[in-house]
Amino acid sequence: MDSDGDKQSKVVRYSGPIEKQTIQLDDEGKPLFSPSPLYSRYRYITENRNLDICVSEKEAGAVVVVNQAGKLRFRYTGHIPSSKNQPFSPRGITTDSQSHILIADANNECVHITDQDGQFLRYIHCGLSEPWGLCSDTNDYLFLAQWTNKQVQKIKYLQ
Repeated sequence: MDSDGDKQSKVVRYSGPIEKQTIQLDDEGKPLFSPSPLYSRYRYITENRNLDICVSEKEAGAVVVVNQAGKLRFRYTGHIPSSKNQPFSPRGITTDSQSHILIADANNECVHITDQDGQFLRYIHCGLSEPWGLCSDTNDYLFLAQWTNKQVQKIKYLQ
């Protein structure tokens, strides 16, 4: 997902080279995703097991989740840990086998875990400053990349 400065951001679903779906506006014609300045125009995106599309937007301080039809399901704006108390700053995003949504929060140095409906479940305090990139494997190991020193940590968070 990408936007060009003042242009509105959108998600496009492809089948090979053919554009199948564009997700850009809600039912009222309002943008689902915020435009971004050129210096920081990237979003992170993943698809859940139930085919929801989850997009983390750093500038908006939110995760936007739409269903397979492109309809807004919810926006998650963070559940700030009292120990850090910094604004929610979502970066990398992934989902797991239970359709949990995992979001790297660079400002608060943790990973937020929500259920598939955006209800906060818990944090993973990983001990990394500026956690950034996330992915999970089929065994529900979480791989977490740190921005500043390029370290990757492997975490088993589900038992």
